[in-house]
Amino acid sequence: MTVERRPTIIDVANKAGVSKSTVSLVLQKSPLVRKETRERVQAAIAEIGYIYNRAAANMRMSNAGLIGLVINDLRNPFFTEFATSLQMALSMRGYCAVVANTDESPTHQDQVVAAMIEHGVSAFILCPVYGDDSATFDAIARAGIPAMQMLRRVDDRLDLFPFAAPDYLSGSREATRHLVDAGARRIAFVGGLDGRAVSQERMAGYFEIMRHAGQQPLVLSGRASRDFGRDAARRLSTEHPEVDAAVCFNDLVALGMVSGFHEIGRQVGADFRIVGFDDIEEAADAYPALSSVHCDIAGFGARAAETLLAWLEEGKTPPPETRTAVSLSIRQSSAARPV
Repeated sequence: MTVERRPTIIDVANKAGVSKSTVSLVLQKSPLVRKETRERVQAAIAEIGYIYNRAAANMRMSNAGLIGLVINDLRNPFFTEFATSLQMALSMRGYCAVVANTDESPTHQDQVVAAMIEHGVSAFILCPVYGDDSATFDAIARAGIPAMQMLRRVDDRLDLFPFAAPDYLSGSREATRHLVDAGARRIAFVGGLDGRAVSQERMAGYFEIMRHAGQQPLVLSGRASRDFGRDAARRLSTEHPEVDAAVCFNDLVALGMVSGFHEIGRQVGADFRIVGFDDIEEAADAYPALSSVHCDIAGFGARAAETLLAWLEEGKTPPPETRTAVSLSIRQSSAARPV
């Protein structure tokens, strides 16, 4: 005698064309789900004969509306600003962000993601670490939980894990063109580890403009830190005195270079022009004020929350890849006079 399998919540989700988490919200009578989506889920439940186990669900109710926010490095102000804006946007929609800093450790990332799955998060937003990421994303796929990759792309299954980031290519292109137009004779690209996709993207626009300008590129690869930037300033002055400008991988490297040049008596903005990347809050407050590629990280975080919740509540799957516009904030570090 064959016993028919009871319909599951995943069967309902597939029938209604929404996520498993959206079905859970409907079953919990959450006001966060739109009327049209709720009616579609209820019709699917009736059609396939799904029976809701409320007793089991009540054990998980305290975790309803939790979003797992997994960040690679919260010590970096860029990622801190992103996490803050995202958490605030989720809070305004009635969700709570569970935030974890993985400290660039694949092992720790696996651990925190597994713990969040066990505690019943409804969705994930990850700024993933580099390295062996298969355990993290495979675990999320098995759980059937919506998840987005932000700012870094490490898993190519974009149908499962859509990716969103600022337009790094356009940003580095605009920054380099600005320095060429300002009269820089030799421009270096400073910071960023070799082989990383984000490093290659931020360098690509630099290489393109340098080629068009007839300049020979010079890349100093290294950690995206102030210490590396400070050391790079001394190294450029000693080994490459002809270099008179730099596009930096991020603002931390750029701010380190400002300190390094100050220590050796070179005036940033006149003797040497610098453009950073990300436009963290400190960039405008530094002295001299730092020119930087503005990524509107607060707006990016708010849009990420909106996209994820449309997926979670309405079944609107994000496009595989999204790039947001950037602009160039020109300040003292790349201009002889304040702008």
